[in-house]
Amino acid sequence: MKFVYIPKGVCSRQITVDVDDNGIVRDVKFIGGCNGNLKGISELVKGMKAEDVIEKLENITCGMKPTSCPAQLAQALKENL
Repeated sequence: MKFVYIPKGVCSRQITVDVDDNGIVRDVKFIGGCNGNLKGISELVKGMKAEDVIEKLENITCGMKPTSCPAQLAQALKENL
């Protein structure tokens, strides 16, 4: 299943996620945000179970913000799976 998520409270403007029928993350693409860091996050979560990605990323903050781009990826997975 491929879906697009519009993150809230962060620099990235869009996250495209592809999760297979077994709940494995196959691809993640961020638009906007810290390019190199988000490419790294995208590569690291490929092949992971979506539930594991959620568990690892959901409480990460960015500076003084109550959320982060990785936390928004976790939110996207929670809302769409």
